[in-house]
Amino acid sequence: MNLRLLALAGVAVCAVALPLAVASAGPVADEGHAVVRSLSLGPDSPGASADDPKAPSVAPSPTRSPLTLGLGLATAARCGPELSSPDGIEAQTCVMTQGEDTWARTYYRNATGDDLDAVLSLMGPGDRTVQMHCVVEAEDEPALCETPRERTRGELAGYTAVAEFAGRGGSGPLLLRSGSNSSSPTAS
Repeated sequence: MNLRLLALAGVAVCAVALPLAVASAGPVADEGHAVVRSLSLGPDSPGASADDPKAPSVAPSPTRSPLTLGLGLATAARCGPELSSPDGIEAQTCVMTQGEDTWARTYYRNATGDDLDAVLSLMGPGDRTVQMHCVVEAEDEPALCETPRERTRGELAGYTAVAEFAGRGGSGPLLLRSGSNSSSPTAS
């Protein structure tokens, strides 16, 4: 009788723990996020030249790391804390690295009831910055926004990501600022 009770309790614990473990791991794919536009200057943009060290690289990297037996490349994430505002926006922002590429990603949940705008910035060595404007729809489902991937330059510790959430069209105050190296919430 005790053995059956222990086995039943073990199954119940696994049934609860497995979905929690999967949910805490975060999204696996990056599908379904809405990106409006990139604010970064490309070599064709006015004021940017091909030999400008601050211009982002738009050509794909000619060399890639070798495949790892069909398992793919490992992705490293350096994330700040999960933050939430009293208004109902929750976010965690990370600097992601895979092979020779680095990018910023923010995981968020918008329970405000209103559509919001988010600006995600990746700041790197040499005063390089890439920004994305993302539409944050008014739904209480987890989602993500990320910048384009670019070739890593310099030390990974030199990269920082920041996401700022505010009302649509710049209306209203800043609701939440989340960073990859935040130590405390910055919300208004």
